[in-house]
Amino acid sequence: MYLEFRHLRSIRAIHQQGGLARAAEVLNVTQSALSHQIKALEEQVGMELFLRRSKPLKLSKAGHKLLQLAEKVLPQIDLLETDFADLIAGKAGRMHIAIECHACFEWLFPVLEEFRKGWPNVDVDIRPGLAFDALPALQREEVDLVVSADPEELDGVEFIPLLDYEPTFVCARTHPLAKKPFIEAEDFRNEALITYPVDKTRLDVFSELLTPARVEPKSLRQVELTAVIMLLVASGRGVSVLPDWVIAEEKYGHDFVAKKLTKKGLTRRLYAAIRTSEVDNGYMRDFVTITRDRQPNT
Repeated sequence: MYLEFRHLRSIRAIHQQGGLARAAEVLNVTQSALSHQIKALEEQVGMELFLRRSKPLKLSKAGHKLLQLAEKVLPQIDLLETDFADLIAGKAGRMHIAIECHACFEWLFPVLEEFRKGWPNVDVDIRPGLAFDALPALQREEVDLVVSADPEELDGVEFIPLLDYEPTFVCARTHPLAKKPFIEAEDFRNEALITYPVDKTRLDVFSELLTPARVEPKSLRQVELTAVIMLLVASGRGVSVLPDWVIAEEKYGHDFVAKKLTKKGLTRRLYAAIRTSEVDNGYMRDFVTITRDRQPNT
């Protein structure tokens, strides 16, 4: 037996409308065409699908079997058509985000909370991009957006500026360096530096300050959580360099001092890496707009 969706829709419409004439009107076909369709279907089934002498027209046992199938399948098809229409219109889709920045979680969640209100049909997920090669994963379509501070020349990928931030030195109020107007590379030579657990080349304090100056800290301690870093710093267990928006958070208290790195200070930029084919996608554009409007240190 060869069934088409139109057969199921016809069975459902005749059952709901109680006759061929009204069903044909609902289906936007002629009554003759609908009658021929049902007759051809009955020939395939080998049984009548309707009790034709009944008014309104009623389904036979075989007809009820097809109606059960129609009521199970057609709502799923209707939902799929709606999903496809939303995808075409840019109202639905997937935005799986990889983050090459531990501290970015501090500002990303409020951004996503606002984002989901405008795009409830977009599937959002977050993956820590430091655990895998995020940018190659973006090219393979395993993720859809990468938050990164290191733009590269990659085929099919665009880096869109999101926000600027200042890597900032922090130490306990009682620390000798707390009295300096700004911090230089040499100041780290005798310090225990507390960082996130990533390769040194991915840390601003090394890439922008220590490595060019050929300075290594006395020791390096890697800690997963920002709150723990701030606790250790305030307790005098070491010093750290964190984005300015982290230091501005009131929840971390005031038992530390923040200083600029170098006299002029350092500025870094975060980007949203997006596949070129999706840059003009409505929800991708809105994510960028919301992020720019909600600067994390404001």
